[in-house]
Amino acid sequence: MADDEWWRTAVIYQVYIRSFADGNGDGLGDVAGIRSRLPYLADLGVDAIWINPWYPSPMTDGGYDVSDYRDVDPRFGTLAEAESLIAEAHGYGLRVLLDIVPNHTSDAHPWFADAVVSGPGAPARDRYLFRPGRGAGGAAPPNDWSSVFGGPAWTRVTEPDGQPGEWYLHLFDPTQPDLNWDHPSVRAEFVDTLRFWFDRGVDGFRIDVAHSLIKEPGLPDLAGRRFPVPGSTDGHRGPGLEAHPHWDREEVHEVYREWRAVADAYRPPRVFVAEAWVDEPERLSRYLRPDELHTAFNFLYLMAPWRAADLRKTIIRTLSEHLAVGAAPTWVLSNHDVARHVSRYARVVQTAPTRQLDDLLDREADLALGVRRARAALLLTLALPGSVYLYQGEELGLPEIEDLPEDVLQDPTWRRSGHTERGRDGCRVPLPWSGTAPPFGFGPGPAAWLPQPPSWAALTVEAQTGDRSSVLELYRAALRTRRETPALRTEPFRFRDEFGPDVLAFERGTGFACVVNFGRSPVTLPPRATVLLASPPPDEPLNGQLPGDAAAWLAL
Repeated sequence: MADDEWWRTAVIYQVYIRSFADGNGDGLGDVAGIRSRLPYLADLGVDAIWINPWYPSPMTDGGYDVSDYRDVDPRFGTLAEAESLIAEAHGYGLRVLLDIVPNHTSDAHPWFADAVVSGPGAPARDRYLFRPGRGAGGAAPPNDWSSVFGGPAWTRVTEPDGQPGEWYLHLFDPTQPDLNWDHPSVRAEFVDTLRFWFDRGVDGFRIDVAHSLIKEPGLPDLAGRRFPVPGSTDGHRGPGLEAHPHWDREEVHEVYREWRAVADAYRPPRVFVAEAWVDEPERLSRYLRPDELHTAFNFLYLMAPWRAADLRKTIIRTLSEHLAVGAAPTWVLSNHDVARHVSRYARVVQTAPTRQLDDLLDREADLALGVRRARAALLLTLALPGSVYLYQGEELGLPEIEDLPEDVLQDPTWRRSGHTERGRDGCRVPLPWSGTAPPFGFGPGPAAWLPQPPSWAALTVEAQTGDRSSVLELYRAALRTRRETPALRTEPFRFRDEFGPDVLAFERGTGFACVVNFGRSPVTLPPRATVLLASPPPDEPLNGQLPGDAAAWLAL
């Protein structure tokens, strides 16, 4: 495989910058913290890192409300420090992907400030989606769209004359006004932003809500219409279902064809990964045609219950649709927007897709079972064809923190839902690195921006390093074995069906097999197979039998 196509089989580590490592002691992760931990990432065995937004921002949505796309927020460091980080990461053999947020800006962006003070009809407003309200005096929103974070997707501005005026669209928080992607200056600005960072050595971008840029002309109401559900496992775009007015519209592909041409003009070519919540794999594959994006997160896999049949179905559909466009699948178990998979798998009964913390709170949980299943899920995921994204802290077996005090919650979902949905802070608690008490070596200061539970003393990098039974050492061994096993990069995939309905087993080529037992009863492994790696800890030897909620890599 050409080095230019490194992304087809790469393992990329997601750095949620606010919570990864604090270099200056203020309790917030930063560029200096990432630089100090590059040796850890290189030793872990990943190929690249993806860094969540580090741009100047009021931080009402953790940096996804960007006020300047071509600088670094002073709380995180400087542009010069960022450039040094990129160079140092390359020195460790790590590529660097950044996050780009094209659907919306911050309301503190100069464009939006100009739009508000310019008044109705001004050209500055054309970069966003301003509309007059409905009803008497325009007091009602222009349509019935809702915000992802709760409440209406429209906010009314006060005009320069002091009167209530037009409304602007925000599919997320009111501090995140949606851009008008039919405007040529919006498209040109983002192309220039890509080049700005590519020129500084950035190897690619993760595209935030890549499916949401284009809105249906006229911005019609949703009521009375039937649409596929983004992220569902059973939605299909067919008779009786319409194209959604602001999710996954066909026109968005024009944007990404232009971006791909920009990325391909560099040597080596730069790459993209899309966050695209779509209703079925066929829709996702459209983003991955040869002249569009390189990869896209596979959220159907992330949300699938811990059951052999569900995961097998998702894998088959994913591989089939990606093969049709010559793309590589991208597998992921957790990220900064979903409940950590240790806690999702800890729910004893696995019957339906899960995503957010609120999907879990009323269901019986067994955290030890969640860790056991997560260990097995790692071997399953790393053995599949394609690339893999790891979310920081999953290599430590970190659970979702489900009981953060209400007074520390910062996710806008908590506020916008009227304090009924706890949001995503539980998966964003800062990492524990060392020591026996919070903040566990997160930084030189006395505390981290979100509190860590004392029980994490047993889960620090320091505590787990060298412990062969730890989750961290399993990750290190799995990543090392994956690098050293050519079949996991190059060989074709074929299911094996002799183990029964509770087992998912497959070969890569003719010399490697992965077996995952989702049931309660042990299964007998193939005779004369050598166990390369198994998910149970070393004090649970297999002896030719694979126990329940466990996985093994075999040399045949």
